[in-house]
Amino acid sequence: MRITKLAVISLWLCAALASASPTSPVDGVDYKTLTPPQPVQTAGKKIEVIEFFMYHCPACNLLEPYLLDWAKRQGDNIVLRRIHVPHNGAKDVEAHLFLTLEALNLEQSMHARVLNAWHVEHQRLLTDQDNIEWAQKNGLDSTRFIDAYYSFSVTGRLAGLMRVAQSYGITSTPSLVIDGRYVTGLQMMQDASPATAGTGLETALMQAADALVAKARAEK
Repeated sequence: MRITKLAVISLWLCAALASASPTSPVDGVDYKTLTPPQPVQTAGKKIEVIEFFMYHCPACNLLEPYLLDWAKRQGDNIVLRRIHVPHNGAKDVEAHLFLTLEALNLEQSMHARVLNAWHVEHQRLLTDQDNIEWAQKNGLDSTRFIDAYYSFSVTGRLAGLMRVAQSYGITSTPSLVIDGRYVTGLQMMQDASPATAGTGLETALMQAADALVAKARAEK
């Protein structure tokens, strides 16, 4: 899902498109290099990969099985993190739910359930009360959930999420940031290969991610 509309056409980009390939990604076409790079939370040889996503985003839901399979294949080569883009700003209800689950160390175990609520059960978690009722329905302790939901640490992080997304240059979801330096995403795959449709875009994105993880590791 594109967050901001971009309309930049140049001769150098057209030339690059002709040779672009997700297995040999081209800077400015299949990915972009962050300047300056952003700090990472991993140490040693592991490569940090951050997925910027939104719960309501259909493309994020479609990417999920591909991303999980890719992460499993990468194994100890990477550490996968997620950051929810606050589509509606500092009071974004979806990002609020994500940060609450993260604060309770439930983000990994409950992530699929939230996506299922949105995209399979067609529940629209659009208010704080919707989130609280969803938590209760899914067996979470109401008191712990509500305490975390309205805690200073969660609401404070929520207020700063847009700055985080901007610092990584995120303009669409889902996007992947490799080692704090390289950004790629489904929108870039589509822009680079407009004729590619269906699952071809997800496959192309994971191929680009493979190449960028290898690039980041070689440069460490």
